[in-house]
Amino acid sequence: MREYVFVFLVALASTYVLVPLVRTIAVRVGAFTEVRERDVHVVPIPRLGGVAMFLGYAAATLAASRMPFLRQVFETGELIGILVGAGVVCLVGAIDDVKELDALTKLGGQLVAAAIIAFAGVQFFSLPLGTVTVLPAPVLVLMTIFVVVLCINAVNFIDGLDGLAAGLVAIAAGAFFIYSYLISGGYDPPNVFSSATFISAALAGCCLGFLPHNVFPAKLFMGDSGALLLGLLLAAATISNVGQINPDQVKVSANAVAATVLPLLIPISIMLLPLLDVVWAVARRTARGQRPWDADSQHLHHRMLQIGHGHRRAVLLLWLWAAVVALGAVSFVFLPPLVAGIGGVMMLGVAAVLTIWLPRFSRPGHRPKKYDAQGQRIDA
Repeated sequence: MREYVFVFLVALASTYVLVPLVRTIAVRVGAFTEVRERDVHVVPIPRLGGVAMFLGYAAATLAASRMPFLRQVFETGELIGILVGAGVVCLVGAIDDVKELDALTKLGGQLVAAAIIAFAGVQFFSLPLGTVTVLPAPVLVLMTIFVVVLCINAVNFIDGLDGLAAGLVAIAAGAFFIYSYLISGGYDPPNVFSSATFISAALAGCCLGFLPHNVFPAKLFMGDSGALLLGLLLAAATISNVGQINPDQVKVSANAVAATVLPLLIPISIMLLPLLDVVWAVARRTARGQRPWDADSQHLHHRMLQIGHGHRRAVLLLWLWAAVVALGAVSFVFLPPLVAGIGGVMMLGVAAVLTIWLPRFSRPGHRPKKYDAQGQRIDA
């Protein structure tokens, strides 16, 4: 565990100290998020924060490669491939942050990055559907690329409020870390050092190192360089975990179902909020005759604002929903099903009550506070 704590701290500290430098560069190159009709900020805010997170992740990767026990994870070349793929997708996002790219160009960059990590060995080799189900290699590679692109766009779609995407991905990475660490520790023979656990620890550190600069009122946005990067790393952790689990090896689980079906369902549950948002967005835009990538103002975070939540409270509630679903799903692996189920239902109830009832206590005529790019209050 000490190795992962160190990795987490390296990623957190590196990202945190690099953000001011990246913000200065963003201002000088003119990488600003302009105010659009669907946006909730009122003045242009610099973006490019993903570059700081990528450098933080790279620093964590370098540190881990020099550590005695974690060094074994680098023997396959997977983590180097992930670093290269992350660099490619971050570069594509950074170019888009400075100079807008069209949707097809960005999709092409995502496909290249997904192919890089797939051919580096980060791919589905089997599916744990009650037993190990092996599909033809081309099908598994295509499935890998699809999952990577889906996760990238899910994070990109949910990135609409200050701190929202970074917080959601930090929660997902934390849940993945708990799941992967304890599951791999329960293997026969046990081995807690795995690619999925390392990626989760480093990813959580990058997100938490960036959050102090990104919470409302944000001084820097992550931009596409950050959203695409976080989506790829989250997908890499998922694939490294799910695609290489053999249910017959898992001994830690408190029930048989947890060792069979849950290795596939838990990653979906952990990323449920952004996945629901992207599926919902594609469905409603297609139904209206729009292209799936055409932007609108009907994402989950927009809905939270529309029903009366302020900026900060909307973010906190969406973090709560993500934590309840992610940690609730993980609890099924290590707790009796009845206990995990009752606890999950109770927490879902709390989240639902807070979401529905809190707007009733808002002051009549209350309007969210406005801030400029330096975080200074703007008087209405």
